[in-house]
Formats: sequence, structure tokens, C-alpha cells
Amino acid sequence: MSLAVVYSRAQVGIHAPLVTVEVHLANGLPALSIVGLPEAAVKESKDRVRAALLNAHFDFPARRITINLAPADLPKEGGRYDLPIALGILAASGQVPAEALGNYEFAGELALTGELRRIRGALPIALQARNAGRTLIVPRINAEEASLVPDAQVRGAEDLLQVCAHLQNLTALPTVIPIDSAQTLPTHTDDIADVRGQHHAKRALEIAAAGGHNLLLIGPPGTGKTMLASRLPSILPPLEEDEALEAAAIASISNHGEALQRWRARPFRAPHHTASGVALVGGGAQPRPGEISLAHHGVLFLDELPEFDRRVLEVLREPLESGRIVISRAARQAEYPARFQLVAAMNPCPCGYLGDISGRCHCTSEQVLRYRGRVSGPLLDRIDLHVEVPKVPHRVLAESDKQTHGPTSAELRAKVQAARARQHGRAGKLNHLLTPPEVERWCTPEPAGAALLEQAVERLGLSARAYHRILKVARTIADLAEVEQISAAHVGEAIGYRRLDRAVRGGAALPSA
Repeated sequence: MSLAVVYSRAQVGIHAPLVTVEVHLANGLPALSIVGLPEAAVKESKDRVRAALLNAHFDFPARRITINLAPADLPKEGGRYDLPIALGILAASGQVPAEALGNYEFAGELALTGELRRIRGALPIALQARNAGRTLIVPRINAEEASLVPDAQVRGAEDLLQVCAHLQNLTALPTVIPIDSAQTLPTHTDDIADVRGQHHAKRALEIAAAGGHNLLLIGPPGTGKTMLASRLPSILPPLEEDEALEAAAIASISNHGEALQRWRARPFRAPHHTASGVALVGGGAQPRPGEISLAHHGVLFLDELPEFDRRVLEVLREPLESGRIVISRAARQAEYPARFQLVAAMNPCPCGYLGDISGRCHCTSEQVLRYRGRVSGPLLDRIDLHVEVPKVPHRVLAESDKQTHGPTSAELRAKVQAARARQHGRAGKLNHLLTPPEVERWCTPEPAGAALLEQAVERLGLSARAYHRILKVARTIADLAEVEQISAAHVGEAIGYRRLDRAVRGGAALPSA
């Protein structure tokens, strides 16, 4: 038979559309051509495939070989097509049975020796292969990652010879046994009880975790802002299976995956303040996910927030609202999910010691306003909680009794899970995702709370977005208290977490609820 068809997968965002590799042998001068919009790495596969076949002691046909990667208008990149191309040549030349190929999908880069090398995006390929009802054959180093997809039939191979022996029914490739999901639950070595004092900030962290709210920590150096932020994943519930698959798929296509034993853990990304806009949102000639997508269903921590370039910070505004990012280039477009929880930290002034009793701060009010002005109002509006993290007294640092440091991460995680269960039972989503009509339905406070909120809006000049976010935070506080009615106390606490609104707009202290 001079024609063979092999199935593989491309990569478009986190999706893996089907690619049909058609190989045809014809009479004429020996030549090999690849058509179907191949990138440079795909065009170079002909040399890798030729060397791999010869070194594996197969015959390379001395005929005119045409390889078509269909559909023709879908760009093909990377070395993942080496294995299906090699098998197509072998099947078209009668060295392996062509009829055995229809039940499989193949992806793998070939070394010149015939060994199979790691590819990106094995998990999305396994997901689509399962949906198509085919068995996936990938390099053994990718097999365990691909097996995370429930009910997927995945087989791993070390080299081309093992794949051919399997297709010829000589030696079967072993089916990869999926990792037990119970063994992938995250274990946290960092505990929030390690943070001395800062009970107000810990309370804000608990509220942020319960409702999925964005959080800004403001305080002088050395007060525990970074330490608090790094403890947030320890009080968040583990990822559900579908959430974990989405996060793992993004890590798979970006080569930033964590160990498989931690795939149910919430992602925690902390880019340096010199990161560019492309590093945060993704991009490139061949679009790749950025830090906000790598933090999908997890936490994105931006330390020293005003030190980031303002134009870089502004690119976060749309993903914070929509939960996705669309990267458009002249040749292609890719969409990546970006439902992350933003946690940021900043100093109160350029030197960091504003209000310190030692008198170390000599920053003028103009310098302070200019420093805080590096973070735009629209971005601050999208951050639900602005929390002050003051200096911790020495006597608190010296205390050895752990009971004085507040609840542990496990205790807070149980409260957070209970509050999230109430939210999902009420609206099917976390409070920070509520739409304006849903806010009116589920977040209406009692009359005293409504009056307090009205007074805050007038004094602080809050936007409609800030108004709704205060109501969402108050709803979360009520859920943590396991009550359905939002009281004035809940609203008052939520208003108290708008620290920068009070400082920048010069609002007077509000009466307590």
C-alpha cells in the first residue's frame, strides 16, 4: 500500500485539534516534501525521521514521498509530528500494518537514534484522544502526565522500535496506570500560624480565601506581607478534578508544570517586578501562556506592586474582570483561561517607613502621592481588600506559645471550605464572581447596613464597582459567620478593608456599625 493515514494533534491555546498525517509514496526521483502549513521545526523533521528510521534498521523508501498535514490551514509547529510521520512512512512502505494505525493517536519527537523525546502539551492531547475514543501513544516521559486524564488510554514508549513492535503485535506497550487522585492532595509545610501577630491581616486573608477576593497588603518592610501571601494557598481548598485538569493543561503546554504528585495543589506564581507585559499575560510570535494563566485557579502574587511598570499593571485590568486573556497576532489568535486570585504587596511610601515612630521617614506628601499613584485607580478598584500590615511589637515576636498566634491553616481551611460550600449552594459560584443582578439578589444588607454603605459611598466617593465589591465582601463575611442576612457589622467590616480609598480620597473615619 502506497498511502497511509496516521492521527496526531496540534496545539492551539490549551486545545489540541486533530491533525491527519497522510503519507503517499509515488514513483520518481527520491524526495520528501511536507505540506500543510508546517513551521520550520516540522520541515526539519524529514531529516530526523530519515536518520531515526535508518538507525532503527528500517528501510527508508527510495521514492517520492509526500506528507500532508491536514487541515492545511492550521499552523503546525514543534517536533510532535516526528513519530506519526515516521509511522506513516513505514505503513505506506508496508513495514508496519497500516490497518493497525486507525485506533491510535501518536505524538512524539524523534532523536536521530530513534528514541522518543518529551513534547509539550501531552495532557490536552490525551483529553482529546479520549473524547475521540482512541488510544494515545506518547514518549514514556510524557505518559504519566497524559494519564491524569480520567478514562484515557495512554501507552508510553521509549523509542520507535517499541511502537512498531506494539503495532505488529510482537510486544505490547504497557498501559500507564493513572496516579491515585487521593495521593495527589497537596500537603502544606507553610502554616499561617507561623506568622506572629497580624491578626487583622490574617482575618483579611481568610475572607479573601473564602470569597476568592483580590487582596492588597500595605505596610513597611519586614512586617510579614510576603509571608502572609505565601500562606494563602495553605488555607485554600485543593483543586477539584476539572479545575486541576485545566491548570495542569496550561502547565503542560508551557513546560512550567509542577511535580505530578502536586497537581491538585493551587498554583502560586510570584513574578519579579521587572516582568514585562508579555511575561504576565502571554504572547510571542507563537502565543504562549503568561503568568496570569499559569496562576489559573490559583494565586498571582505581585510583591512591590508600585515597582512594576504601570503599563504592565494595566494589562491586568481586563483579565481580572473576564477571567480569560485573548492573545492576537497577525498569523494566529490564542485564548487562555486566567481565573486567578490577585494578592499584591506594597510599602506605604517610597522609603517604606511612613508613620514609623523612629522618625526614619522623610518622604514628603507629594512623594507619597506620586509613589501610590503608580498604581492606577481603575486597578485599585478591582482589588476588594486593602489591608494595612503594621509593624509587629517585639514582645509578640518573642512569644513562644503557638496558641497566641491564632488558628492554623488547617482550621482556617475548614472554615473557608464551609463558606465556599454555602456560596456554591446559593449561587453556584464564589462571591467575587457574582454579577450585578446577582449582587442585588444575594447581597442586600439590612437597613442599618444599607445606610452605612450609603454614607461610605458619599464620603469616599466610591465607584459603582467599589460599591458592588464591598457588598460581595460583606456577603463573604456573613458566609464565614454562617448567617444569611448581611448585617451592619458585616458591611462595616467590609468598608474597613478599603484602606486606600480612605487614605487617597481623604475620607474621614466612618462611624462603627
